[in-house]
Amino acid sequence: MEPENDTQLSEFLLLGFSEDPALQPLIFGLFLSMYLVTVAGNLLIVLAILSDPHLHTPMYFFLSNLSLVDICLTSTTVPKMLVNIQTQSQAISYAGCITQMFFFLLFGVLDDFLLAVMAYDRFVAICHPLHHMAIMHPRLCVQLVLLCWVISVLHALLHSLLVLWLSFCAHPEIPHFFCELNQVIQIACSDTFLNDLVVYFASVLLDGVPLAGILYSYSRIVSSIRAISSSQGKHKAFSTCASHLSVVSLFYSTGIGVYISSSVTQNPQATAVASVMYTMVTPMLNPFIYSLRNEDIKRALKRSLEGKPRMDNDLGTEEV
Repeated sequence: MEPENDTQLSEFLLLGFSEDPALQPLIFGLFLSMYLVTVAGNLLIVLAILSDPHLHTPMYFFLSNLSLVDICLTSTTVPKMLVNIQTQSQAISYAGCITQMFFFLLFGVLDDFLLAVMAYDRFVAICHPLHHMAIMHPRLCVQLVLLCWVISVLHALLHSLLVLWLSFCAHPEIPHFFCELNQVIQIACSDTFLNDLVVYFASVLLDGVPLAGILYSYSRIVSSIRAISSSQGKHKAFSTCASHLSVVSLFYSTGIGVYISSSVTQNPQATAVASVMYTMVTPMLNPFIYSLRNEDIKRALKRSLEGKPRMDNDLGTEEV
């Protein structure tokens, strides 16, 4: 195929999971159901936190931001895929592809950093309980979230601008259900050395630093919990971070699974299927993990659904 400059390129083709027409209704129904559950579940978490003053604490502030980011992350990819299935089209415009890639990178990295910030909050709450509210004051919480946003926007903008410099062959096909950065770079007809180099260093830095922070926080948390004499005290301390630890494990295990899948197999569709785990399954399961293990969230959700105001004597413990 003849090279075509990216300024003249009008669209990409998203090959998705399967071109079999018989499977399209099944894929459409499955992803529509998962998307609706994801949006509804995370939105309920946000509404429950906003409606209950008892939940206006640093951890729940970060949790509400995480839920909003999960909604945005899923909304970046799934609606376009559903539209393509419904219209029996695989096309996405060049501008639409770059935009989708930008926002997916933005919300993906933002998810990563918010989990790291939540781990730091758990570290302060368990290792320095008497100074928790003094350290994690509202101003610092807002500053941490803003810092996460700034880093994520700059990261997404850097990759998007570098992709704009690439040239693509005519009628480029992306063997994925959305414009994933690595897949877009792989189908470029021009030299991608700089893109690959930036992807590598950005992955090491923006994945490694938050993960290192999470591991350090939990190493200190485990040491503090082991120093507690009573088994009841240990259980109570661990319960305050059990849900967050579950979400972190799910997030990184699915991400590592996708990386391993793309490394050991040359089947792009297998990689696309594996990507569903961190683009769809993890955001969908997060609300269930937090609500099922958290009595405060359960009570707030129940009151929100029933339209009952919170009573002053309705106290709880922060178990996130």
